[in-house]
Amino acid sequence: MSKEKQGIHRIAEMANVSIGTVDRALHGRGGIKEATRKRILQIAQQIGYSPNLAARALSAAKATARIGVCVPQEIHFFYDQLWSGISDEASRFEQLGMQFVNRPVKTLGEGDQEAVQDLLQNEVDGIILTAGNPKELTPLIDEAEGRGIRVVCVSTDAPESRRSGIVCVEPHLNGSLAGELMGKFVPAGSKVAVVAGMLSTEDHRKKTEGFVERFLQQCAGGKIAGVVEGHEDEAESFQKTSDLLRRFPMLEGIYVNTVNCLPVCRALAVQGCEGKVKLITTDLFAEMEPYFQKGIITASIYQHPYRQGQIAVRLLADNLSRKEKIPPVVHLSPSVVMNSNLHLFREMRSAEGKTSEGALKGPAVLHA
Repeated sequence: MSKEKQGIHRIAEMANVSIGTVDRALHGRGGIKEATRKRILQIAQQIGYSPNLAARALSAAKATARIGVCVPQEIHFFYDQLWSGISDEASRFEQLGMQFVNRPVKTLGEGDQEAVQDLLQNEVDGIILTAGNPKELTPLIDEAEGRGIRVVCVSTDAPESRRSGIVCVEPHLNGSLAGELMGKFVPAGSKVAVVAGMLSTEDHRKKTEGFVERFLQQCAGGKIAGVVEGHEDEAESFQKTSDLLRRFPMLEGIYVNTVNCLPVCRALAVQGCEGKVKLITTDLFAEMEPYFQKGIITASIYQHPYRQGQIAVRLLADNLSRKEKIPPVVHLSPSVVMNSNLHLFREMRSAEGKTSEGALKGPAVLHA
């Protein structure tokens, strides 16, 4: 029996409860009395079992803080995963007294100022924010921090603001990894292009810069044929990619630095460039699988959106409940996805289990 299981059995014996009750108490789930939960957590601390988990749960049980969440709903392939991580972690703290106020915006960079203003008026104690419009959001973030309302950015940053922290895959590194891969995939002297979302967004701009710098270093005589902005719009991304392929018939590669890659895949198919143009995408969702299998997508840079959401909630909740300091930067390491390891990622496993639709509706479980 593992040490973890031994610890659970010992706690169950000392508390005179079932193993299932111990598990619910340790992970902040419902279905048990509050007095029982506290007794189990106190025993866990006494015997030194999972001290961080037990201490967090004990502290959060006394918390009544309100956390506002402002994350886009568009491009469900990425943000559903981000919301899922947020909501799964939030549900644990909700069981222990915290409240989560959901103010999603439909589109990245549009409506987030109004959403943050609304959260401030609702007297939240902290905010989780995807800063799609960093220049306009910076004054509001600074106002929040000045009032003692901690702001944690997730996925993309507002670096000029006084925000408490950022959780993301470092975008310049993200782009650099794609640039190095592309430089290895295409011959010397190749022309490649970038399809971005919005260069005004910190995440997209730095990914582009990282890709361009590393590709030109890696590919002797390589050139950047163009950088286009799709503004996260499928029709615009399809049209601009199609125009790009017509203007540069000898294009060897395309890097899509947002998750909105399907219109680019369709444009390659329509223009007869399937498999001829090396395509490096960003992140992963079930609809990408056939494009991997057909060789249209060569590789993708995975950003762990579910994990990002989890960490953002945990940092803010721990700060509000136990006064733990929020680290100014939490950078996750990007992963390279190719057809051979596709099946290892949670998005593919969820799709195979036909549970992704129900599992990914993060906003529904948060308080409106």
